[in-house]
Formats: sequence, C-alpha cells, structure tokens
Amino acid sequence: MEGINKTVITEFILLGLCKYPKLEILFFVLCITIYIVILFGNSVIIILTILDSHLHTPMYFFLSNLSFLDICYTSSFVPKMLVNFLSNRKSLSFSGCVAQMSISFAMGTTECVLLAVMAYDRYVAICNPLRYPIVMNRTVCMHLASLCWLIGGFDSLFQTILTMQLPFCGKNVIDHFTCEILAVMHLACIDISLNEFIMLVGTIIVTLTPLLLIIISYVFILSTILKIRSAEGRSKAFSTCSAHLTVVIIFYGTILFMYMKPKSKTSLTTDKLIALFYGIFTPMLNPIIYSLRNKDVTGAVKKVLSRNLSLWKLKDLV
Repeated sequence: MEGINKTVITEFILLGLCKYPKLEILFFVLCITIYIVILFGNSVIIILTILDSHLHTPMYFFLSNLSFLDICYTSSFVPKMLVNFLSNRKSLSFSGCVAQMSISFAMGTTECVLLAVMAYDRYVAICNPLRYPIVMNRTVCMHLASLCWLIGGFDSLFQTILTMQLPFCGKNVIDHFTCEILAVMHLACIDISLNEFIMLVGTIIVTLTPLLLIIISYVFILSTILKIRSAEGRSKAFSTCSAHLTVVIIFYGTILFMYMKPKSKTSLTTDKLIALFYGIFTPMLNPIIYSLRNKDVTGAVKKVLSRNLSLWKLKDLV
C-alpha cells in the first residue's frame, strides 16, 4: 500500500450518455415518465393495503413492502440521473455516491429475499390452507419482513464499507448512469480480486439462495395444484400466485440475462442501457402486474373511489 497516491475524492463524474447528447433529452422524457408511473402505481398499492380491510392479509402486506422498496430503490438514483441528463457537468458528491450505492444495493438484496418470503407465503396458503392463518399470523409476517430489510441493509453496509475503503488515487470518472458498486470498485488503483470474490460469494448467497427457495416452493405449489380435481379449482389456486410468479420471472430473468450473457456479445453502452432499463422497468411493472391480474386490487380501487365520490357529494349537499 506504500507509495499509493491517496488523493482525496470529493466527487464522482458520471459519464452516462455524454457521448450521445442528442439522446439525453429523449431518455430524460422517457425516464421521468416511467418514474412518475412508478411513484403513482406503487403508492396506490400501499394506500390501498392500508385503507381496504379486505387487503389486510399477509400477501398484500408483503406486496406493500415490495412497493415501498421499489419507490426507495428508484428514488435513490433516478432524480439525480434526470438532473445529469440536462447538465453539462454530470457530477455527484462522494457522500451522495455512497448513499446512492448503498441504498440501491440494499434494495436489490432486500427484494431477492422478499420475493422468497412471498413465495413461502403462497406455499403455505395453497399447500396448507387450514393452517395458513396460524402459520402466517401478524407477528410472523412482521418478523419475516424485518428479516428481509435487515439482510439487505447489513449486506449493503458490508459491501459499501469494503468498496469505499479502497484507494482511488484521484480516479473519479464512472462510465455509468449511477454509482454502481462494481463500476466504483474498478476505479481503485490496487488489485481488487479479493473484493470481487467477496462480492461474488455474497451475491450468490443473497441471490441464488432465495431463487432456490422460490423454485422449491413452486414445485410444492404446482404439485398441490395438479392434485386438485376441478379445473376451476386449479385455475383459482394458480391465480393467487400467478402475479408473484410473473414478477419473479421478470426480476430474475433480467438479472440472469445481464450477468450470464457473454461479455463479448455486447458493448459497454449496451450494458449500461440494459442496466438502466432493468432498474426502472421492473419497479414500474410490479404494480401493473399485481393490479391488472388481481381482482382484489381492482375491487379495492373501485371501492375507495366510490367512497370518496360519496363523501364529495355529501359535502356538496351540505
């Protein structure tokens, strides 16, 4: 470590699409539109689960956690990214980079674990329906949700501390839209093989372990559904977990596509765009999938709207 120029970094420069300035306005309009949809859609899910007593169930409790997570995740980088699209100097302070990196990493890890917990909830509901109210009681749900957030927070804190202790020797230009942890790590002026190995092990644990639990849960779920004699019963049972299964396929499908594809097949610009659309499209699709494919949610929307309309009419009469 001796002889390394430990220049203090006060800010990072995010290149983003600086090589294609004409595209920045287009991406600004596209991203701000998607971000508004994310905020609106996920906020509606959270509000409905609070206001409608019919949605006071474990499944919607975990869904509201997922919606809150998506809002936090996108809000950690989208606003600053939008500003940078319109700025000549695309900078981010050192502390801002640390916050952006740690929050986004924590949300990603938390979502992996939360999707596994939601799969377990569906497993209990379909495979052990009589014991469901006992097994998935309010205390258990609170503990499981807390566990998801704690795992995400501790994993992010550990990885962020390891990364920010690296010497950067004055290098502060990140060829990305955000302070992505691997992009920051590669600015270090020392060998980062150990850091990459630790991150690989951590990623396997927090990504593939939940995926394995999800697969096991759905093996039992499908086995139980196939034993149901009536086609209507099978359809009703599968509909209770179809939205979650769709979200899992989109979430893990994009992750596997991003990290398992041959590096020689795509350019750095393409990789950045794939990461960008993965980061904003998945949070946008989650509330759409759960609302369009779920009669309880659409019913709750109609009930809340009709209730508000009745109140407005009463106020007008008074």
